Amino acid sequence: MDIRELRYFAAVFSERNLTAAAKRCFISQPSISAAITHLEAELGTTLFVRHKKGMSPTASAEQFHAAARRIIDEADAAKNLFRKPSTRHALTLGLMRTLDMPRTIALLKPLTGMSDIALRLVGINEAADARIISKNILKPGEHFVPLWVERYVAALPPSHPLTLKERLRTSDLAGVAMIDRCHCEQSEFFGRAASSPRQPVAAIAESEDWAMALVAAGVGIAIVPEGVARGRADVAVREIDVDVKRQVGLAYSAARPLPEALQNFIAQLRPRRPKIRRAKTIGKARR
Repeated sequence: MDIRELRYFAAVFSERNLTAAAKRCFISQPSISAAITHLEAELGTTLFVRHKKGMSPTASAEQFHAAARRIIDEADAAKNLFRKPSTRHALTLGLMRTLDMPRTIALLKPLTGMSDIALRLVGINEAADARIISKNILKPGEHFVPLWVERYVAALPPSHPLTLKERLRTSDLAGVAMIDRCHCEQSEFFGRAASSPRQPVAAIAESEDWAMALVAAGVGIAIVPEGVARGRADVAVREIDVDVKRQVGLAYSAARPLPEALQNFIAQLRPRRPKIRRAKTIGKARR
């Protein structure tokens, strides 16, 4: 076996899918499949069970993964043993507490892979080169680069009767105990329905993690950004009939010079404007 086969094995073990592992390793799917087959033959054991949805690791794979991971890490450490450290540029980003974690991690992943950038993450009220925030808390004098728009949904305890409905109206939540959150998007949801009675507050949560924990415990229902509730098996998520959304983006001061690392990051974020095909436009005008 060689180090490449171990890297391919680790990728398949992590992704549970040959196609995803091949993309991660920048090789073709047949190549990574052949490497796993060769590795299984050399070890004399089955590492993965192939099925329609992907690859399931066997007990042998679970046992082998720790050894493979150790060899890979030691090989990487050996390669870096005599490398001279490059000059690193510090980049500090302030993150809002209620961000969609998978989206944020995907956004920051290119930065974490750059050896010349020392990325530091802080709260949005701390000194930072830029902040990833909701547009409604943008400060005067800050530029804003839009990143994504996400809607709000209702997070419910799995056994709550309202989970029987696919979509909730404000009238469905009349008199229902709610988890009040410090960011108060819930008030925007109920504030648009003048006929809705005041909602009973079961608890007040200072963070999204606490709000979701209280929902999972059956204390009440919370109106939260979709990304906060996504992927949680301990809560039920339902759409709401009021179109409450927020725009998340990168905010930075217009008065301060931007660090080069931030300039490059912003350049990658800005959407490309579609090219205007003037010939067709002129032709239509003449008609």
